[in-house]
Amino acid sequence: MAHKAYGLNELREMFLSFFETKGHLRLPSFSLVPQHDKSILLINAGMTPMKTYFTGEEEPPRRRVCTCQKCIRTADIENIGKTARHGTYFEMLGNFSFGDYFKHEAIAWSWEFLTSPDWVGLEPDRLYPSIYVDDDEAFDIWNKEIGIPAERIFRFGKEDNFWEHGSGPCGPCSEIYYDRGPEYGCGKPGCTVGCDCDRYIEVWNNVFSQFNNDGHGNYTELAQKNIDTGMGLERLACVCQNVDSLFDVDTVMNITHKVSEITGAHYGESHKTDVSLRIITDHIRSATFMIGDGILPSNEGRGYVLRRAARHGKLLGVNDPFLYKVCDTVIHENATAYPDLVEKKEYITRVIRVEEENFGRTIDAGMKIFADMLAAHKEKGETVF
Repeated sequence: MAHKAYGLNELREMFLSFFETKGHLRLPSFSLVPQHDKSILLINAGMTPMKTYFTGEEEPPRRRVCTCQKCIRTADIENIGKTARHGTYFEMLGNFSFGDYFKHEAIAWSWEFLTSPDWVGLEPDRLYPSIYVDDDEAFDIWNKEIGIPAERIFRFGKEDNFWEHGSGPCGPCSEIYYDRGPEYGCGKPGCTVGCDCDRYIEVWNNVFSQFNNDGHGNYTELAQKNIDTGMGLERLACVCQNVDSLFDVDTVMNITHKVSEITGAHYGESHKTDVSLRIITDHIRSATFMIGDGILPSNEGRGYVLRRAARHGKLLGVNDPFLYKVCDTVIHENATAYPDLVEKKEYITRVIRVEEENFGRTIDAGMKIFADMLAAHKEKGETVF
């Protein structure tokens, strides 16, 4: 039986509602700008804004919390557009326990949400859990309580199944992979969960957060055992909508359609065009949310991501400012979950338009210098620039 193709906005609401039925307090997304955390430029994971709740430094509003967190990761910025799965902006669904429930509930609820016909309804026989190599407790829960045969549970080492992001709370984890079918595979005889190809895609990560990493590889037990669950919303939508990449998910594709309408460049025409369309789509999503959170364009750090999209407009032959016209679509697609974007619409649009105009002037001035130098060389009869 095939599962239902839920839209991205439906899946976000469904996840948060599900965890409300399990006694979780739904919190709005935190700002992309880290508060009291000098270790990162931008919020890059769902748990990051709540580090102090995990360590016990600060009292959480409730022991059980769920969020859909805006995130930006720039480590892979050079791969954006070139691959199907890299994006700077994404949303992270998360359910969190601060010293309340632990492995039994986290695993059972992740399985219920993904497989129950009342919720996402994915086919159980296409799902495969993985665990940290020596986590026998997690193995027994999957095997004896959930009923997954031993040969369908994969044990992986620290690189795959131990979650940490710099200093702070961390711990072993148990992921759930979805088998998209042999058509997505590499065709190699040993292709299975953990292969680098696109067949088995990780959709859920249960992190059993029980240690604190001091940043120098020293681990101490946390006073309280916590649960930090992360699941990329766009990735879940890919699986539910049975599409190839995060750029083909409904809300993201609607932004690309708007870019195509303005530029006249269409998805699928050529690899070069596709790369530019993906970069513009990705960066305008990032830019809209970043400016909404008070970040302004600059030549370094947070503001640099905002600078990159305009260049790809030029590569598609668009010389006039146009990104600001795409903001409307980004805001419209996200209006239900992020009403603050609607309130700040005029401001966001104005910042992007001014940035595009300034960038255009810089490029034009540079091109004039280049043209003058080229003309001077030619006058002298030189053939090498």
